[in-house]
Amino acid sequence: MAETLELKATSRDVVGKANRRLADDELAAVVYGHGTTSKAITVDRHEFELLVAHDEALFSKLIKLTVDDHKPVNVLVKAVQRDPTKGNLKHIDFWAIRMTQAIQTTVTVHFLGEAPGVKQGGVMMHNLQQLAIEAMPADLPESVSVDISGLEIGDSVHVSDIVAPKGVTVLDPLDEIVASVVPPAKLEEEVVEEVAEPEVIGEAASDEE
Repeated sequence: MAETLELKATSRDVVGKANRRLADDELAAVVYGHGTTSKAITVDRHEFELLVAHDEALFSKLIKLTVDDHKPVNVLVKAVQRDPTKGNLKHIDFWAIRMTQAIQTTVTVHFLGEAPGVKQGGVMMHNLQQLAIEAMPADLPESVSVDISGLEIGDSVHVSDIVAPKGVTVLDPLDEIVASVVPPAKLEEEVVEEVAEPEVIGEAASDEE
């Protein structure tokens, strides 16, 4: 289960392009969803950045959001907007949820172990970095673990191989590849050359006729 955090917010009258007038320590946001009408708010930029810094579980982290000292609302981060040039946070969407209703979100895939195929020269491919899941809010995991310690060259792990935490349903297609170990590029080139050889022999036989 993901840890529940707490965050305070203030109602915001400034919207749209006028957000530029917000103080440097204020971060524009909006909260919407169950039990609340869409409301423009601001949160402390530094406080929010501390919550999400290096946090792989950003979109499955339960947050108790208190707006204007009212009753806290259980929310998830639904979307994050960043400045395309500077990379700094510009806007946050908070999604108010119902603790008694299952929700769908994404979680990070955490890979466990070392694949023997990599030691043999294979290349590890992490095909999926995140998984779509459904769970009750209280059962949301911070990540889903995938064991890659048994992968040889040519092996792969599919969504169907994942053992999800209790109460969690993975929504991605069962046949989708999560991780695989592919042959090194040099070996692939040799295989291509071997396949091409019969064509050359065939051409030579035609010339003799």
